[in-house]
Amino acid sequence: MPIMAIFTGNGFTKDMYGRLRQEVGWETEAIDGWMMHVVGFDESGELHMINICESREKMREGFVNRLIPVMQKIGIPEPRAEIYPAHNVNVFKTTD
Repeated sequence: MPIMAIFTGNGFTKDMYGRLRQEVGWETEAIDGWMMHVVGFDESGELHMINICESREKMREGFVNRLIPVMQKIGIPEPRAEIYPAHNVNVFKTTD
């Protein structure tokens, strides 16, 4: 069952996210089982991220195998996570 994971990262800056994005390279080598990824930052610079994944297991594998090693290298603090079963997923248009 697809899941929706909502992450909030206190101290997870735009610069850190940019480095993570570049070093992990998920846009050129997709993370297995990850379907959609959206990130925004609030006025205080705090990260808010939503990932839609095929399952909890695929989300966990992606973090363990691809993200966590780079997050530790960069010094990114572990974000808070809320995970829910996805009730409905629609993607209407791709963007940069």
